[in-house]
Amino acid sequence: MSLIVFDLDGTLVDSRLDLAESTNEMLGTYGATPLPVDAVAAMVGEGAKVLVARALEAAGLDADVFDALTRFREIYDRRLLVHTRPYEGIEAVVSGLAEGHTLAVLTNKPEAPSRRLLDAFGLAPHFQEVIGGDSGPARKPDPGGLHLLMKQCGVEFSDTWLVGDSMIDVETARRAGVKMCVALYGFGQLRGELVLDGREITVNTASEIPAALGIVPR
Repeated sequence: MSLIVFDLDGTLVDSRLDLAESTNEMLGTYGATPLPVDAVAAMVGEGAKVLVARALEAAGLDADVFDALTRFREIYDRRLLVHTRPYEGIEAVVSGLAEGHTLAVLTNKPEAPSRRLLDAFGLAPHFQEVIGGDSGPARKPDPGGLHLLMKQCGVEFSDTWLVGDSMIDVETARRAGVKMCVALYGFGQLRGELVLDGREITVNTASEIPAALGIVPR
């Protein structure tokens, strides 16, 4: 039995528009003009504080990061499910993989909104563990959260996969010593820093994930 650990934003769910619109609404409270959606999406991946700091800098604002973070969280909590949806095919992939393998989520998004998303789309029952950016372990690309999941699930390095869409996920897998599947359909490559070296498997659609992992549907 393998442990298959999924990233959330850009891998399981397409949250690009809600994140961008929430960020721009936050910037608007300071009188700033909106940033392009893809520009905001390129800032996602290292937690809400980093996203907010990058957005403030891009907008030319000298606002307090913690004040802006509070505003962003209040807005995003309200907008969490406006546009966000699972990527096409994800429900079938996750339910199929869960029949014979242990699934978990490792994300830099806070745990509470992560669980809300999984619950809203009926994905939560398929995941044994969920670790968010505020759950305790250091955020990705630190391998601590991934190693904790492996320990909790009693799985070896050779039987563990990380499925994610960004260079942050790739670095996490490399540091943890596990296998990596890169979801090229996500938005994690928008910063242009995705550099693979042949150790990683790539997929262009969610439905390709089981075959890429060498798992034959039952």
